[in-house]
Amino acid sequence: MPLKIWLGSPWFADDFRARGFCVLEGSLTVHAKARPTIKVACIQFEPVFGDVDANLGTMEKHIRKAHVQGASVMILPELADTGYVFHDVDEVAAHAGPIPAGRSAKRLIALAQELKVFIASGLAERDGQSFFNSAILCGPDGYIGKYRKIHLWNREKLYFEPGDLGLPVFDTAIGKLGVAICYDGWFPETFRQMSLKDVELVLVPTNWVPMPGQTREMEPMANILHKAAAHSNAIYIACADRVGTERGQPFIGSSLIIGPTGRPIAGPASYDGEEILIAEVTLDSVADSRKLNERNDVLGDRRPDVYG
Repeated sequence: MPLKIWLGSPWFADDFRARGFCVLEGSLTVHAKARPTIKVACIQFEPVFGDVDANLGTMEKHIRKAHVQGASVMILPELADTGYVFHDVDEVAAHAGPIPAGRSAKRLIALAQELKVFIASGLAERDGQSFFNSAILCGPDGYIGKYRKIHLWNREKLYFEPGDLGLPVFDTAIGKLGVAICYDGWFPETFRQMSLKDVELVLVPTNWVPMPGQTREMEPMANILHKAAAHSNAIYIACADRVGTERGQPFIGSSLIIGPTGRPIAGPASYDGEEILIAEVTLDSVADSRKLNERNDVLGDRRPDVYG
């Protein structure tokens, strides 16, 4: 329904136009301008452990390829610049860099600015004498922010600090974006907290490994969990996994992009091949998707008086 407002003076109209509204001068009626459909790309590849320059080169090659295919949002795997299986903190220290001032961060920021795209990638972050399993988010105007993994998996606890930046939601030109990393997806609170901040698309750099009892023929538990999270919060979730075996640790690929109904709109990708998944995303659909019928809303029906 159109919203009637009193503009008062011409600069009010200019301000509303700048915020993405359509102003009809005669009637002083404001219509929200629909945001265009965007293409989101999950880049699934195999990093080379410890070879940051080679990995950055591979990342750039895939980002440019996705850009040619029309993607404006790119997601790369967890620890994409370094590889994953560190033996000790000294190895982390040898390869990690600051965000946004490190070489990996600066390379991705420059690429995002050049191509006018948004990039989310896992990076090993150094902050003084502390190290974090982090992700950078950058866009056409440069550095946007970073996320530090909250839920550390297995040996990560030996050399990374748990994330201390919370679960930020970044208000960007295309919509409200969140970031999670790998094992964060096993905790429903991760996506619910961002959904309560009106997130529309969560970008997930990940390095999924087989769960106990999981065979290659089974649907990965990771896919099941993220489909459930997308449905129960009515949001888009895009997961970019890696492939290959590193220092004896296999990874399972299976990257996917999920719509707010909880159903995949691209993928899952293969178990062991390098791929670029691309899906069209309409972020304006998120609010309507939360209304399951005339009486039920997946966020509006919450009972925090009962369960906090």
